[in-house]
Amino acid sequence: MVDVTGDCTLALAFALFVAHVVGPAMEREYPMTELIARIAGPYLLLTGLGFAVSRDFYQRMVMGNAQADPILLNLSGAVHFIVGMIVLNNHFRWSGLAEIVVSMIGVAAVVKGAALIAVPETTLQTPKTTGRVLTASTVGFILAGAYLCWIGYLPVLAR
Repeated sequence: MVDVTGDCTLALAFALFVAHVVGPAMEREYPMTELIARIAGPYLLLTGLGFAVSRDFYQRMVMGNAQADPILLNLSGAVHFIVGMIVLNNHFRWSGLAEIVVSMIGVAAVVKGAALIAVPETTLQTPKTTGRVLTASTVGFILAGAYLCWIGYLPVLAR
């Protein structure tokens, strides 16, 4: 049997340690909005490109998630929730578009993680991301990823 709770607790402790120790030093060198944008931007861009290039794979994946392993579903919820909380604990800012987008990524991760943990069966019954919804998701991920890459890497390139 896999001890998912222990592994998640260890991951959370490590993430909090890194955020506490490394975060203030990085904040001096790079504003937190740029730092998170440099991490989330490439992920969202790559995911959107993956949706476009491997569309059939992602449709099969989404359609098959009703038979998802409960442990993996809970682990996915834990990862989403922890990542979202790390973002929000280091970046809860709402004054400009870039700050709003970065904070909303944290909020979305927390909400998805909480739903996967608290009401997994309901989460699995939501409408599937296929067809036009997958196309809209593809465009949304690519646009959000490109915007965050621009926000995160433009200041670095200008230095």
